This record gives sequence, structure tokens and C-alpha cells, in this order.
Amino acid sequence: MAEASLGQIIAPAVVLMSAAVVAVPLFRRLCLGSVLGYFAAGVLVGPSVLGLFTDAQSILHFSELGVVMFLFVIGLELRPHKLWAMRG
Repeated sequence: MAEASLGQIIAPAVVLMSAAVVAVPLFRRLCLGSVLGYFAAGVLVGPSVLGLFTDAQSILHFSELGVVMFLFVIGLELRPHKLWAMRG
């Protein structure tokens, strides 16, 4: 099995982060959520629009890390007393 070079490992991260850096402030300026900006950035660089990533396996690890970080941010913003108030 051939080892991937450092450029092949970092390039997808740089492309995804660059798309997010552009999309999130734009969506925030339009009074939309930053999560929609992240989704739009993913759709933009994905195979359906620009086609920068055609192989899903090439960005699978970055997408898994993104889901974990997203759940972590949700956990930080969760307030137990609000959750308890919504139970009824």
C-alpha cells in the first residue's frame, strides 16, 4: 500500500476550510445560520456542483471529525434547565 504524501492529506482540509471561511460569514450576513453556511460549503465543493471531490473516501475522515465537533458544539450550548422546561 502506497503512503499518501503530506499534500494529499492536507489538500482536502485546506479546500474544505477555505470554502467554510467564505460561506459562513456570507450566510451570517444574510441572517442565516452558520450551520447552513457549512452545509452550503460542503455542497459547493462536493461532486454535485464544482466536483472538487469525486471520491467520498477521500474526505470521509474530515467529515467524521466535523460531525464530532458539531455535536461537541451542540453539547456546549445545551442548557439542562431549558431541556427540563421543554419536557412537557
